[in-house]
Amino acid sequence: MLSSQSTQYPLRRREVVARLLADRGDLLVVTGLGAPAWDATAAGDHPLSFPLWGAMGGAAMIGLGLALAQPARRVLVVTGDGEMLMGLGALATIALQAPKNLTVVVLDNERYGETGMQATHTAGPADLAAIAVGCGFPVAADVFDQAGLEEALPRIRNEAGPLFFDIKVRVEDLPLVLPPKDGAHLKGRFRAALLGPDAGP
Repeated sequence: MLSSQSTQYPLRRREVVARLLADRGDLLVVTGLGAPAWDATAAGDHPLSFPLWGAMGGAAMIGLGLALAQPARRVLVVTGDGEMLMGLGALATIALQAPKNLTVVVLDNERYGETGMQATHTAGPADLAAIAVGCGFPVAADVFDQAGLEEALPRIRNEAGPLFFDIKVRVEDLPLVLPPKDGAHLKGRFRAALLGPDAGP
């Protein structure tokens, strides 16, 4: 039987993401589908954010490709526990490729938020940070409270990666703050913001 403490976790997802993206500069951000994309948009829609509307399980791999293609730029993946569980193989590939400019952050409320708040495996024995360590991440940690978040923030922005942080956040029913839905538009504006307005499609 799965049990969860996620209704008691002190950290709130929107506040966490607002801190992650504050004064972001030229940080490149990929968000997993659903709530992480809404959280990032609530912090401020940005042309250097690429929110996924689908492709569940793909956020970390898209972040890896971006980090390898742009080694001089810092890349942050912000996704959820359900999405990360679907793409666990990405962690092994990221560790093997070892991009120093990539951080993966999981907002872990131990729920599948888009399908009815069913408990995920992290409400039980699954430990995503331990899995990242097992895959070969040099830095992987759990964050449970404000003190842990404050310690993690400068590492997320500055430390050589790849890094992985599983941030436990409270289960909340929050209003949707949606990014644009047009995939071609999202790709085009991200590309133009990254490579310049004359970049091809």
